[in-house]
Amino acid sequence: MDRTELAAFLRDRRARIGPAEAGLPETARRRTPGLRRQEVAQLAGMSVEYYIRLEQARGPNPSRQVLSALARALMLSADERAYMFRVAGTEPPAVRSPDRKITDGVRHLLANLTTTPAYVLDAKYDVLAWNRLAPHFIGDMSALPEDGRNIIEWLFSLPEDDPQWADASTDHFSRYSVADLRAAYARYPGDRDIARMVTTLLGSSPRFAHLWASMDVHERRGFAKRIHHPSLGPLEFACQVLLVPDTDQRVMMYCPEPGSPTEEAMRHLYTQSADPARGRPVDGPQPGFRAPCGPGDFVHAQRLRTVSEAL
Repeated sequence: MDRTELAAFLRDRRARIGPAEAGLPETARRRTPGLRRQEVAQLAGMSVEYYIRLEQARGPNPSRQVLSALARALMLSADERAYMFRVAGTEPPAVRSPDRKITDGVRHLLANLTTTPAYVLDAKYDVLAWNRLAPHFIGDMSALPEDGRNIIEWLFSLPEDDPQWADASTDHFSRYSVADLRAAYARYPGDRDIARMVTTLLGSSPRFAHLWASMDVHERRGFAKRIHHPSLGPLEFACQVLLVPDTDQRVMMYCPEPGSPTEEAMRHLYTQSADPARGRPVDGPQPGFRAPCGPGDFVHAQRLRTVSEAL
């Protein structure tokens, strides 16, 4: 435990929060900014004397319960909370489940990507949201139930003798996805949905079981991608992955080179898309769309040769 660093961190964060932000009534004019020590102690449910000792770097090692109470009282972000726990000499509690809430900033980003197909994945690889161009590449997610929108489950439902497995891009995507999922499996040890999916895939897909046994662990990175679109022909993208730290989500973006034929094709496709509502996260099915038959299937020449190629 680094008592000096913990004390400095507590003092700094206390000075950043005003009474109104913490839900406390405004009182007389304050000599210094932020909350008073007794106010932090009140919000955290501990004695003022105990909190003062922590700020003076002379207190005992705080318990996990005390640290959690201080994190709430000081309105710490997830990163700040984890930092405080580690400075205090203990690992932060594991988050129970991946966050599925889409922030306003990510919604705004999706809506304004007019030449870039993009969608959002949670740590389990469930598709949470997509923009107007994405359905042309991954199919219409709104026609599927929420528990049927998992990219990894689609991919490893392919038969072992499916010719798509001979494609290098499919192999690349499958390896990175399983390694990323393993990292999430460790971050969310209490999440039953992730554990259930891993157990199911271990029993149903020898390929998944082989990759899982390799013990590779890393988060997804960007890569170059060539796609053959049934109506637009060959397209080239730099696939970028934007990590959203606060929610542990990934924004998958197919970025065309500026001024390229692919960018022009995306601009044309955007103007031809009839339903702007596709650009918003969708909570349920909408009429007029067909669900993808599965990873790698054509649906009346409206989709790509493989879901894995689009990813």
